[in-house]
Amino acid sequence: MRLQIQVPLLLLFAAAASAVASGSDFDAEFTGRTLRWDYYHSGTAGEEHVSLDRFRLEGEWPGRRGGLGETLGFGKYRFVVRDDESGEILFASGFSSIYGEWETTGEARGGAWRTFHESQRFPEPRRPVAVALEKRGDDGAFVEIHREAVDPASRFVDRSPVPRRGRAWAVVENGPPAEKVDLLVLGDGYTAAEMAGYEADVRRVVDALFAFPPFADRKEDFNVWAVDVAAESSGVTRPRGGFWNATALGLAYNAFDSERYMLTFANRELREIAALAPYDALILIANSDKYGGGGIYNLYSTAAARSAQLPYLIVHEFGHAFAGLGDEYYTSQVAYEDFVAAGREPSEPNVTALADPARLKWAALATPGVPLPTPWSQAEYDEVSLAFQKVRAELRASGASEARMDEYFAEVAATTDPMLRAEPYYGQVGAFEGASYQAKGLYRPAVDCIMFSRNPDHYCPVCAAAIGRAIDLHLGASRGAD
Repeated sequence: MRLQIQVPLLLLFAAAASAVASGSDFDAEFTGRTLRWDYYHSGTAGEEHVSLDRFRLEGEWPGRRGGLGETLGFGKYRFVVRDDESGEILFASGFSSIYGEWETTGEARGGAWRTFHESQRFPEPRRPVAVALEKRGDDGAFVEIHREAVDPASRFVDRSPVPRRGRAWAVVENGPPAEKVDLLVLGDGYTAAEMAGYEADVRRVVDALFAFPPFADRKEDFNVWAVDVAAESSGVTRPRGGFWNATALGLAYNAFDSERYMLTFANRELREIAALAPYDALILIANSDKYGGGGIYNLYSTAAARSAQLPYLIVHEFGHAFAGLGDEYYTSQVAYEDFVAAGREPSEPNVTALADPARLKWAALATPGVPLPTPWSQAEYDEVSLAFQKVRAELRASGASEARMDEYFAEVAATTDPMLRAEPYYGQVGAFEGASYQAKGLYRPAVDCIMFSRNPDHYCPVCAAAIGRAIDLHLGASRGAD
């Protein structure tokens, strides 16, 4: 029997533990500094363990002052801070992780063990607390997997000054960090002589993101910061290209042996550099023209800064990292196996198993009269898309230049965009089969969206709504997050 779980979108938006700290009592509960919990996450596909690295004091807390116990209900994990005596929730945050992705790979399912470094940041409490990690179960509920006690005033908290490894500067400053969403852009693989180019790339990233709705409409709710950190030599590691470089952030292509997937596993080093500026969200850019990027919810997004596909990479990958959006495509090769387990309702706001069409996750945004599931020419699209994917793999294997790959991407768009626009329910919200790396059994809200293909110049209404809620949550009491 397959367990079917259906979680309405509005409930996901509101799913949260009881809130504690309103703006009025923030100062009574917290010192105003940032405390960081560094830990190691280890295991296989069937077993996981968490072990303490350290608690580390950073600078001023840049996040929201109100609604600190609230989350959007997204992510594979939840981080919770509780009063050590009463159990009252002081802070909560949903997130996903590199470990959470790795455990779905063939390597992990084969019994291999790996360890990844992770961090959680929260306002420094004035009293002893317990920090805990919770993991989402088959029924969608979170179950605690690890807990640590910490007295913020104890000698076991690292209070050493954060090393000044680079220059922090404001790209866009619209107000105090506590009243805005603070986005930090960090570059990797830029030498000291290339810093002017890095600053230009940062501004290109900002322009790309805030040209795209709903970010375009909410730009004044953001601050954007950057930190200059020079590499000794230019570029980031590309294992398949035989190029290796020791950089400050450790960005590299070929994560989980997917040639376009760019991540860093050097979390401890990343967090020390990021601590030089206020941030709620991170974008990491690589000094490279080779197509690639990645995004993990409430961790970071990455993009190749010199790629002609940068605008797409920024808005697509940041959608993952900032709002917990899922990939809607399913014909591209990925390293995951059964990324969404059979019978589970995905936590992502834009993907559903559609166990009960009458209780569609995004029912409030569905176009009246659109049938559920929503018919579209999937077989015809799949035939074309899979043929394109085969040619793409052949081009990569032959060492085709990035200019040739960009030409090919344009050829793909010239074919698939008219196909999708010709669909009778194009531009409407329904439930279209094919999403999250699975052709069957999972559904997306629109026939096309920037989370599905490179074609559109917009997020679908469901994705846009999720981003809006994420912005509101980060702003806390000033926007009245649920």
